[in-house]
Amino acid sequence: MAYKHGDWTLYKRDVKLKGGKMQTIYFFSRRTPKSGTPCDLPNGYKVEINKRTGLPYLRKR
Repeated sequence: MAYKHGDWTLYKRDVKLKGGKMQTIYFFSRRTPKSGTPCDLPNGYKVEINKRTGLPYLRKR
C-alpha cells in the first residue's frame, strides 16, 4: 500500500552512486514518475512539510 500525504504519493527508486554503491532514495510526487515505485513510509522516518514551499519530505526520527 502506497503512503499518501494529501495529493502527494511516496515513491522510491534505487540509484547507483559514483563509487558503485546502490542507495534507495525516497521522494513525493503528485504524478506518476518515469521511474520509481509507490511505497510505504519507511521505518524510522516521519513526514514533515517545508514551511516555505509546502512540499512534504521525509525526516529521520
